Amino acid sequence: MTATAFTPDRRRLTALRMAAQRIGASEFTTPGDAVRWMLALQGQDYAGVRWSVGLRSVDATEAAVAAALDAGEIVRSWPMRGTLHLVAAEDLGWMLQLTAPRMMVSAARRRASLGITETVIERARVIATDALTGRRVLTRDALLKTVDAAGVSTGGQRGYHLLWYLAQTGTLVLGPTEGRQQTFALLDDWVPIPRRLAPDEALGELALRYVRSHGPATDRDLARWSGLTLGDVRRGLAISGRTLTTLDLGGTTYHVAPETLSVAAPPARVYLLPGFDEYLLGYGDRTAALAPEHSEAIVPGGNGMFKPTIVVDGEVVGTWGRRVTAGEVVIEPAPFGRLSGRDRAALEEAARAYGAFIGLPAAVRR
Repeated sequence: MTATAFTPDRRRLTALRMAAQRIGASEFTTPGDAVRWMLALQGQDYAGVRWSVGLRSVDATEAAVAAALDAGEIVRSWPMRGTLHLVAAEDLGWMLQLTAPRMMVSAARRRASLGITETVIERARVIATDALTGRRVLTRDALLKTVDAAGVSTGGQRGYHLLWYLAQTGTLVLGPTEGRQQTFALLDDWVPIPRRLAPDEALGELALRYVRSHGPATDRDLARWSGLTLGDVRRGLAISGRTLTTLDLGGTTYHVAPETLSVAAPPARVYLLPGFDEYLLGYGDRTAALAPEHSEAIVPGGNGMFKPTIVVDGEVVGTWGRRVTAGEVVIEPAPFGRLSGRDRAALEEAARAYGAFIGLPAAVRR
């Protein structure tokens, strides 16, 4: 199969997106600043999303990202599309108020099939609140046992959906780590000073910060990313319109922050991105960075599980894995084609950056 050409328009689009996302050329010195800039980072892969933060921070370490999570500066919850994300703590509340109503409607049939009624939900909310009040925290299993012992069945998928619903409606949030697990906490306890935005203000804020950190992007990209209707997205773009501009590439109109057009492209050429990084998942149309003929390699079987990617000059050129031993991390690349000597050397540099982030020497498998 002939590979899709990486045209000048595609190269321009990916260069601007990498600059907007601050991959490899960041001014952010704390994990919180990086997350705040991105507004949200998809986070169901907990190790992967920590590396997403590291890629956008100066001299970041995995321990520093974990500490920011444990301190509550950044939090992990389900603010969009029913999917886990990292967000700055103060942003979670207004994002949930904006995006959760559609998710509640779309999940109603599943709740009904599990016998989860409003009465059941409110009883579980009271139990969870009583168990966690006073900044107490519980692991998922401990919290479900508490709810179950108080008379609300959490068997099968009921437990997951109850916790998900309580998080979506602003009662629970994932809190500090205990062992290998994040615990649950009360959102009002864990985020005592949230930002409060009126509906139109929230739409404008979402549109502005998404375009600043992800643009150039289309209105459909933002609708897919946020889970909002295209009408709401266009309203948000109109509200924030004076601070944004547009760019036409290949017959498509993109929204972009003016300052992105003047930001220098990242200096390094090769990056090792985690599987669910915003560089790929932050858009409804991913073909700028990923040629369609390679989609199956990134998401085998279309199962929704994205493999970590090797990115060269903005283009996804392969996947990678890691093998961690007591003394080092071994990066195992799987490029779609042969890498040049220059790209191979840059890949080894990217591996060393990842190793420094997790605190281990890194080697690339030959």
